[in-house]
Amino acid sequence: MNSWKTFLKQMLILAFWLGVWALSARLVASELLLPGPWRVLRRLLYLMGQGSFWRITGISLARILCGTLAAIAAGVLLAAATCRFRFLQAVLSPLLTAIKSVPVASFILLALIWVGRDILPSVIVFLMVLPLVWGNVAAGIAQTDRQLLELAKVYRFPPWRTIRRVYVPEVAPYFLAACRTSFGVAWKSGVAAEVLTVPVRSIGRMLYESKLYLETVDLFAWTVVVVLCSLCIERLLTAAISRLHRNYVRGGAEQ
Repeated sequence: MNSWKTFLKQMLILAFWLGVWALSARLVASELLLPGPWRVLRRLLYLMGQGSFWRITGISLARILCGTLAAIAAGVLLAAATCRFRFLQAVLSPLLTAIKSVPVASFILLALIWVGRDILPSVIVFLMVLPLVWGNVAAGIAQTDRQLLELAKVYRFPPWRTIRRVYVPEVAPYFLAACRTSFGVAWKSGVAAEVLTVPVRSIGRMLYESKLYLETVDLFAWTVVVVLCSLCIERLLTAAISRLHRNYVRGGAEQ
């Protein structure tokens, strides 16, 4: 029952903002400046009927997911290493601060000097997601219950079992929070990189060309694609990670 109430509430909120959009478009009375939602929806449905739409969307998805998954893996390893070896924390913390502070556009322009435009979006996503995962997982490791660690020592747990039975359950909420944030950041930074570098067959290129040729309806339609892809991937991957964690905890409890 609560799920239905939540769904209904979300639909009402969506309907409200669609109404605001439709009213604003009617007041502006210029499709070049602000097309209405139904015009954008019709254009989006037309684009979805083209084979090139799915190729472009799939390639952009692959680029962004590759960068995101690589950053998640590297972030977890770096968090474990910096928590285990304090000198690494001192050495690498300025790098973490620099990555957080430098604007995405600066990274894109600098990286364009060293890597090709086709793989640059993945590199930018990696750089943007890495500090999020690294910082969150490191915080989770630092907040691990010391009494549980002492208990593991008393029972002489081997390192792998301490990691599995103590660290993983304690760090999991921090990791899941990092993943939820990372997927949104990945899409924003990845598409921004595609807009600036305009690689062949990319959502960013379609956004850039829509703006260049003043095709505002296409610009809105591709923006809707970005939002929908971001939401769907975030929900699917977060649900998958949460399910893996539940199965892991259940399997550990049964042992």
